Amino acid sequence: MSLLNQALRAALNARQNLLVELHAQGTDCYRLFHGSQEGAGGLTIDRYGPQLLVQTFHQSLDRDSLLDLHSTVEAVLGLPLLLVYNDRSQGNSRIDRRDPVYQASDAALADLVGHEWGLNYRVRGRHAGQDPLLFLDLRNARGWVKQHSAGKRVLNLFAYTCGVGLSAAAGGAREVCNLDFAEGNLAVGRENGALNPTLAPMEFIQSDYFPAIRQFAGLPIAQRRGHKLPPYPRLAQREFDLVLLDPPAWAKSAFGTVDLLRDYQSLLKPALLSTAENGVLICCNNLAKVAMADWREQVLRCAEKIGRPVRDCQVLAPAGDFPSQDGQPPLKSLILHL
Repeated sequence: MSLLNQALRAALNARQNLLVELHAQGTDCYRLFHGSQEGAGGLTIDRYGPQLLVQTFHQSLDRDSLLDLHSTVEAVLGLPLLLVYNDRSQGNSRIDRRDPVYQASDAALADLVGHEWGLNYRVRGRHAGQDPLLFLDLRNARGWVKQHSAGKRVLNLFAYTCGVGLSAAAGGAREVCNLDFAEGNLAVGRENGALNPTLAPMEFIQSDYFPAIRQFAGLPIAQRRGHKLPPYPRLAQREFDLVLLDPPAWAKSAFGTVDLLRDYQSLLKPALLSTAENGVLICCNNLAKVAMADWREQVLRCAEKIGRPVRDCQVLAPAGDFPSQDGQPPLKSLILHL
């Protein structure tokens, strides 16, 4: 047995109790191997319902090793899974779509359905983007939102495919607003909504973050000197009882720059001002080089400075399928009670 297969078997064994718990709660989307912490940096193995997604970020797997991993997972889980291999060891972590190692079957690449917290989610092994349609490390946050959204007005910022919004709708929210810059992401969010037809309809707003959140917060939209702003949706000032802020590590537009390392405050301030009195803001930072203690202090200081002091602050860690040997997982989430 190869060292890689031994590491995979150890990871699967460590997850036995967690998998029983996840299956009981209606979840079949989870990480089976977190290579950076479990013995093979740059390798991830995820289950998305009927699909097994293997991804490499540092170097390609050879075909025999890939098929060996697939066989081991199927044997341990006791069910067949459709294999998709995305080699992302090229520049900018882009998928090598030539598939020189392994070509997935048509069935594996078809539109599939996975489940989390009893909800249905669209699964695609390949699509126009690079990342899977559901980020698994945010599962605990989606579960928290589902448990605490009854009767709430919920704002899902940087919504991606709207999993948080879907969780809020399932939890009985009276309003759910999903905001994202990419129409393709929101289109998948609409699909997710359609896959759960008993839930109340959600709202979808395609907009750059900065003009949308500043309008919600009642703040002016600044125009850089000598630069004309591109068109953007006009929105009324509005507040929400539950807000989730999960920005990418870095992005730049005509309206501003998302920079989790150097300027988290410019994202956080308008989100805080859009959160109602006695509301909750869940803020996330997925930059591994940022320490939780430093970031938490920065967040609390920002809230105090703008007159929205935090009454209570809870840390929400990823589930056990994202182990962290030093207790500092890359995804950091804080639940701020205002």
